[in-house]
Amino acid sequence: MAAQCSGLVRRTLPAFALSLRTSSRLLCTAAKQKNNGQNLEDESSPNEQKTDSTSAEKTLTDEKIKLEEQLKETLEKYKRALADTENLRRRSQKLVEEAKLYGIQGFCKDLLEVADILEKATESVPKDEIKEENPHLKNLYEGLVMTEVQIQKVFKKHGLLKLNPVGAKFDPYEHEALFHTPVEGKEPGTIALVTKVGYKLHGRTLRPALVGVVKEP
Repeated sequence: MAAQCSGLVRRTLPAFALSLRTSSRLLCTAAKQKNNGQNLEDESSPNEQKTDSTSAEKTLTDEKIKLEEQLKETLEKYKRALADTENLRRRSQKLVEEAKLYGIQGFCKDLLEVADILEKATESVPKDEIKEENPHLKNLYEGLVMTEVQIQKVFKKHGLLKLNPVGAKFDPYEHEALFHTPVEGKEPGTIALVTKVGYKLHGRTLRPALVGVVKEP
């Protein structure tokens, strides 16, 4: 019996040793493969991390550029809107100022007719009849003169100035030529006669003066 067991052991041990050696080789091979795999992972990991980091940086850079462009566009729109608002404010202010200055021009034109009549009435009084012996006519004339002076003061106060351009150069923006005639001793292009005075309201011609202009003989 012992001999049988001894023989069995002798037969079994080589096979077990062979199996053990084979398992050891397999384990070593597996360990090497595992180590090689880990080494490959360790070697590839920095590259992958670098690639991910580069991609993230590119994305952030693109986003930054996009936001900067949007900010620039928004600032340009804001500046244009601000400029448009300022121009509108200035135009509105100018219109309000012009309305204040020239809003009375219709009323002034009507008063000019009254001033013309008053001037003609003053000029029509015969000067040689204005004597102390004729007090009624004298007082009437003096009253007309005082009224004419006062109305011109009121006109001046409101920016309405009289144009009586005898001897001045003809200006089509301020004068209206009724006729041209040669006048000895007068320079051509100057005004020889004013048949009706003109008026300007705050520098703007409200009514041109009606004039006769000197021409070449």
